Amino acid sequence: MTSPGLLSLEEAQSRLLRLVTPLATERVDVEGSLGRYLAGALQARRTQPAADLSAMDGYAVRPDDMAGPWRVVGESAAGHPYPRNFERGEAVRISTGALLPAGSGAVILQEDLARDGEVIALAGTPPEPPHKHVRRCGMDFKAGEEILASGIRIGPAQAALAMAAGHKHLAVHRLPRIAIVDSGDELAADPECCEAHQIPATNGTMLAALAAPLASEILRLGPVADTVEDLTAALDRAAGCDIIVTTGGASVGDHDLIRPALESWGADIAFWRVAIKPGKPILVATRKQNGRVQVILGLPGNPVSSYVTAYMFLLPLLRAAAGAARVLPIRCKARIAAPLRQNGHRREFLRGTWDGEFVCPNPLQDSGALSSLAASNALIDRLPLAEAAVPGDDVHVFLLEGAGSM
Repeated sequence: MTSPGLLSLEEAQSRLLRLVTPLATERVDVEGSLGRYLAGALQARRTQPAADLSAMDGYAVRPDDMAGPWRVVGESAAGHPYPRNFERGEAVRISTGALLPAGSGAVILQEDLARDGEVIALAGTPPEPPHKHVRRCGMDFKAGEEILASGIRIGPAQAALAMAAGHKHLAVHRLPRIAIVDSGDELAADPECCEAHQIPATNGTMLAALAAPLASEILRLGPVADTVEDLTAALDRAAGCDIIVTTGGASVGDHDLIRPALESWGADIAFWRVAIKPGKPILVATRKQNGRVQVILGLPGNPVSSYVTAYMFLLPLLRAAAGAARVLPIRCKARIAAPLRQNGHRREFLRGTWDGEFVCPNPLQDSGALSSLAASNALIDRLPLAEAAVPGDDVHVFLLEGAGSM
């Protein structure tokens, strides 16, 4: 059950993602593609391995000549193949990764053999099947096969695979340019000069760190005063960005001016308020400019609310703009380590610490408490009206570590 007049998390995420399309494509070298998303499926240009290779150190023999003894006639080392065929009764010393000589097809491990001069004989068990220690041609991939799907994020393993498949450059989507606007009369730009009636402006730093792996440029603006004129001026400075993020001023108080400032600036409100806790007053708007659509995300000012809504909305938005195939955070199961009360009508995300099996909710859940956020590595997902839970019950969690690099 969703609170009246509020969107569910899934509906709000769906509406947000319908507003964005992947940004333009560009070709970059493989190392420059790290952290980017493929703009199309990638096919192998070569076969890997390109020929049968040995998977172990030993001796190559013919697969129809496994009884021995054999006369050692040469060596095949990685990068230095044995140059000719060999006959029954012959063997070639072979190293891991070396090309199998023509006519061979089996590798016997060196520890399963006894050598006397140039003659080797079985001292253990021959491989069964004969090709057990052989990396067959095309074992990893064959030329023309799809090796990476469109929208996959290029990490170290994906970059290595692309190069192994014969690619020096990749087509990837441009990462978005974003602006982060910190607003509020109570914010102090310098945390070392903060009066009693002020709080340090932390949200911009926090959100920029979250967004950094998914943005090509981050423009920081603020703290901005709580006036429509100052907020509109800040939005003007951010007009060249693909995505604008504001924090603070998204609720319904007399000094919550993000909505009127956006409307004054020419933006259209897409939706406002979602049935989640913390983070209910999240706002999404769009503005058309020079044939493109900017997306504006208005996040709450309380730091934990800002973080949770950034995790659930900003990061998926950035991934979608960057061309990611999978944009929403992954939910997994854990076992609760402490009792949980029955939940209310809004979906709630509790900060907690996950040890790989159990998750323990932090006792301090106030949306202004950064200490409990910094001490947590998971959000415990409590659906509307979820029943009370006792230690050992299954719950769902979202993991926070590495959130920006999925």
